[in-house]
Amino acid sequence: MPLDQVCKDPANPAGRERQRQAFEHLMAAFEASADQPPRERWLYLEAAHVIGQNRLALHWRAHRRMLAFARQLRDEHEVQGQWRQLGYAVLGHVVRRIPQGNTGRAIVPAFRTMVPSAAVRQRISAAMAAVNPDTPSASAALE
Repeated sequence: MPLDQVCKDPANPAGRERQRQAFEHLMAAFEASADQPPRERWLYLEAAHVIGQNRLALHWRAHRRMLAFARQLRDEHEVQGQWRQLGYAVLGHVVRRIPQGNTGRAIVPAFRTMVPSAAVRQRISAAMAAVNPDTPSASAALE
């Protein structure tokens, strides 16, 4: 089943709830990963971005957390990029142009549709399985 049917279908309240739960799972995994290298921790935020990007509140939260993490790392390029991404997130929702699979990092063009890396897809699949163990692998739909 495609990812948009599993967790992003706005007409499916149960799917929207699974989407929110998977997003929360990824954000909690990010917070619990403080002992991991930044490169690994970014993958949780990227996965949360992919899962939540079609809902403004989740999309905004993903970028706010990315901004805070970039500040923590003192990564000025990423900080500036996340400020831009916050603006683009709102704009994308206003004009209804949200590129599926975009991971939300400053190094990625804001409106580029993409296939997330295998590591990001694995985190999405794990989050979907954690919130609904009977759901087929969601990452296959992103390939």
